[in-house]
Amino acid sequence: MFGKKSVLMTGIVMITVVALALPTFTHVSSARQDDVLKIGVLTDHSGALQIYGFEQTQGFHLGLEYATGGTMEVAGRKIEVVEADNGSDIDTANSQVRELIEQEGVEILQGSASSTVTLAVQQAAAEYEMVLMAGPAASPAITGDSFNEYTFRACRNSFQDSYTMGSYAIEAFGPNYVQLAVDNAFGSTSAAAFDFVLQGLGGTPAQDTILVAADTTDFTDPLEQVRASGADFWILTWAGAGTVELTQQIATLGINDDVPAMPVWNSDAIMVPSFSDPTLADYFMDTIGFTTYQYTLPGQDPDNPNPEVNEWLVENHKAEYEGTFPGLFTECGFASAQALVAALEITEGSTDPADLIPALEGLEWAGPKGLYHMRAEDHQVLVPMYIAKVVNTDDPEYKFYEWVATISPEDTTPPCLAPGRSSDTVTCPPAAQ
Repeated sequence: MFGKKSVLMTGIVMITVVALALPTFTHVSSARQDDVLKIGVLTDHSGALQIYGFEQTQGFHLGLEYATGGTMEVAGRKIEVVEADNGSDIDTANSQVRELIEQEGVEILQGSASSTVTLAVQQAAAEYEMVLMAGPAASPAITGDSFNEYTFRACRNSFQDSYTMGSYAIEAFGPNYVQLAVDNAFGSTSAAAFDFVLQGLGGTPAQDTILVAADTTDFTDPLEQVRASGADFWILTWAGAGTVELTQQIATLGINDDVPAMPVWNSDAIMVPSFSDPTLADYFMDTIGFTTYQYTLPGQDPDNPNPEVNEWLVENHKAEYEGTFPGLFTECGFASAQALVAALEITEGSTDPADLIPALEGLEWAGPKGLYHMRAEDHQVLVPMYIAKVVNTDDPEYKFYEWVATISPEDTTPPCLAPGRSSDTVTCPPAAQ
């Protein structure tokens, strides 16, 4: 059913674990209600995640345009976006939160690409009592162990990746698996998510997760550990620096000839260099993998109830960004903006958390991939995911994939890990004593 030449690259957001104390913030009311509504966007335009950061911010701008019908106003308030590039540095991001709120006067925060940055920023936002719409950062902890009522996420987390590929991989290859992951919070929490999902589906780890430092350039030893594991398939969680080199070494060493896996299709900006390499182009051709978004897939999905949303996104992205196409996390930024505008319409422009939080909880809207639902219990969006096959590696418009299946929000629903947030329909862990 699946080819042997494949590799799971679930590294969509690479982050760096840094044990730093958060600064003490002075509370500033977020409910200023001036005519201008400022939104502070925390992103990475200069660091290891800059590809994802630009996708995040471009998608957010376009989402605001779409949701406001081009007026850039909501409930009579003109929207102004103030961007802050943190380079995925936690200290920089914390300083920027203070500046955005106390000096720029922002009333809502959005971002960032890094999970470690987001985990820190969400605590800062809570101290300021300000709503944060998280960005592409995939760590389940953001809407799980580190949950606070001010944080929402209109983008998928690693559990949704896990459910998308889990049943396919076990059916294709067998129950025994091994994981190789970047040694940071994103890698470890994503690996835990895969363990949870795969073992629930009958999978068995052949050994403990192989953790590899983020600055590694020679992957021979960890890859040979994968080969020697005796697993039926393997899972790779990686992103950012070293992604292309890692993929090349996987191909050169022929790891998947002995231990196959199912890939995740990363941003086109990352896949193009691999597809441009003749050896890697052959390596990827005809393989089936999964992804959270690629701009050609919503239009290929015959059951997408709202294909016109993605059509608008593609057309306007080309018009505003020099003929380029939406990337992996453009959809995430776009959906985040849609959710915020929809909630602000409900609150009549109020950004007071007492108004905005209940407006976002349970919100449903039509986004680029179909129908989105903001789960009230943990503020995690439930959203479709994709299975796709590589059918072309040299298309100038990045039409690389043939749609295979859309995995529904119901089939990729992550567990609620937010302490003390159980409801009549959703069970979450008990609150800490």
